[in-house]
Amino acid sequence: MFNLFSKNTEENKPQDVKAIREAILAFIKQELQKLEGGEGKHIKGIRLDICCLPVERFMYDSAIFFEDENRFKNEVQRIADDFAIDLPEKWAMETHFVDELPESGIQMSQLKVALSIRTPEHIVVNKSGTAYIHVLNGEAELPTYSITSTDGKINIGRERKAQDGEGFMRENHIAFPDGGSNAANKYVSRQHAHIEWNSDAEAFILFADEGGIPPRNKVKVRSTTDHNPVKLTFTALGHTLHEGDQIILGESAVLEFSYHTK
Repeated sequence: MFNLFSKNTEENKPQDVKAIREAILAFIKQELQKLEGGEGKHIKGIRLDICCLPVERFMYDSAIFFEDENRFKNEVQRIADDFAIDLPEKWAMETHFVDELPESGIQMSQLKVALSIRTPEHIVVNKSGTAYIHVLNGEAELPTYSITSTDGKINIGRERKAQDGEGFMRENHIAFPDGGSNAANKYVSRQHAHIEWNSDAEAFILFADEGGIPPRNKVKVRSTTDHNPVKLTFTALGHTLHEGDQIILGESAVLEFSYHTK
């Protein structure tokens, strides 16, 4: 492991928002240039992992336009266009603040930032159109749910029938009854999250719904591929589910995603 905060690195470390942004974009540009010649069309998504001190978080938030998820993605798209890197129409840009950088990522020399470029060859081969949701904590209607790629949108929430903020009724296919004896149920929102099959990625994707994002509530995932919890803070940005991923709803209701029955 490199000591990214050695004396020489610290002296060259960008010290303001603009410098951090330019350094990260230059780093992404350097890696994307390696994909010239048509390889960009195979990219499914780009992920940035950032490990910074709490007092530095505000600078990184501004540097990557954290509150405007598409703005930084547009900056990356401009780099790809400049080098004729033909990214697919629906490529995803993800940014995560982590306590430790993943070993699988490409790490910057100046900053504690890692880049991961997801292509089809990174897709786990044991994925299929059928999976299982096991209830580890909380009291749902069933201990295990079977989901398939043909099910469409699979809603998760409190009560089988729930009314959303606009007055429309919603059916929760994975439902936590209101009158359940388990205390975890009360922290599950009526419209908390949903799972959808993505045919391009050949994977199930978890999305937070309006009731599952701050300040109302939260959705977290602890993945078997990355032990740092991922928080879903936007309804439009999903998380690809992997074998053994644990989904935390609210404070303590826990679901496990698997391609195998127990």
